[in-house]
Amino acid sequence: MTTSEWARDGARARPLRFGVFMAPFHRSGHNTALAIENDLRSVEVLDSLGYDQVWFGEHHSSGYEIYPSPEIMIAAAAQRTARIELCSGVISLPYHHPLIVADRMAFLDHMTRGRLICGVGPGALPSDSAMMGIDYNCLRTRMDEALTAILALLDSDEPVTMSTDWFELRDAQLQHQSYRSPRLKMAVASALSPSGPRLAGRNGIGLVSFGGTSEGALDVLASTWDVMSEQAMAYEQPVSRDDWAIVGMMHIAPTEAEARAETRSGLKEFFDYRHAASPFRLYDDDGLSHDEIVDCVNAKGAGVIGTPDMAVEFVNKLLDRTGGFGTLLFNANDWSDPAATRRSWELFAREVAPKFDGRSQSRVRSHERVMGHKQELVAQFLGGIQLAKDSYDAERKQSGSSPPGTKETR
Repeated sequence: MTTSEWARDGARARPLRFGVFMAPFHRSGHNTALAIENDLRSVEVLDSLGYDQVWFGEHHSSGYEIYPSPEIMIAAAAQRTARIELCSGVISLPYHHPLIVADRMAFLDHMTRGRLICGVGPGALPSDSAMMGIDYNCLRTRMDEALTAILALLDSDEPVTMSTDWFELRDAQLQHQSYRSPRLKMAVASALSPSGPRLAGRNGIGLVSFGGTSEGALDVLASTWDVMSEQAMAYEQPVSRDDWAIVGMMHIAPTEAEARAETRSGLKEFFDYRHAASPFRLYDDDGLSHDEIVDCVNAKGAGVIGTPDMAVEFVNKLLDRTGGFGTLLFNANDWSDPAATRRSWELFAREVAPKFDGRSQSRVRSHERVMGHKQELVAQFLGGIQLAKDSYDAERKQSGSSPPGTKETR
């Protein structure tokens, strides 16, 4: 197997796509307006670098994951970009009436000319649902009910009637069908439980996995596709690994020392927040130095802080352990300043992505072919020059002319 092509389930290898997941993670003491503007400029950079997707989150507490509305960010980014897919990562369905979600996303699909992916989930932060008086244990049930309603609204030409203990639809019908045919792209969020892949498989839609890439998370990811495909088969739904996105962490530089130095400003604060806001813990000793935290990230497979070669190894490991997926997303996490982060994205796009996306393979094959026959080709080149010289000398001799650079005497 090569890094540019990988085969799974007996099928020919498929190119891998890359993108960025913007929850986003921004330090609470920084200027909010500038953080938003910087993120939108980053989306422009990602678009110009050829990245395939950018995802925007929804959170309402903690002061660290600052977007309350993926729809607003998508609308703003749509005006600044030309080709990158814009994705909600994710809309927390239990917080919204499903008619409003379906109507707004169908409208956004028109605004983006079909570049939209509607990612949905139950809601990640208990502090969000607590403020709204919603029992956190009810979120997955409500998510299932809302998704059923949204798909019915998007797919049906007839009015939809549906009643639950928290919303009602009465002869409901969208005034906009999606721009993309037959329906805008959809994806379900998945963390560490099987509920995400079960729901995605049952409805024949995409999946985005947020549970991380550490060894423990990889054990879950290794079985994720089995859960999704089993449900898809049971409900006779088509699913594809191409519609599976996995979120990981990445910061690279020309040398590992540079990558370590560039992440010194924000790495520890990021993991302090993650350890406080979620059950995820990369390490137990909060007194670790910066370099010790970097060692944990790299050694435990939580991500890569290092070089392009380390990134290639990391991506290959994910492909091997999961059996293959469609898109790898990098967390936008303020580990370093914006300039260093964008340099990392550019370095990845230039030196790592071509080994997996298939877009440069013809050039590689052409180069290898020439280098493999260089002695023969050089000999042909020199032989052609000599042949031209010999032919020219013969013509001059036949005509009686003097060679160039000599004076004729009379």
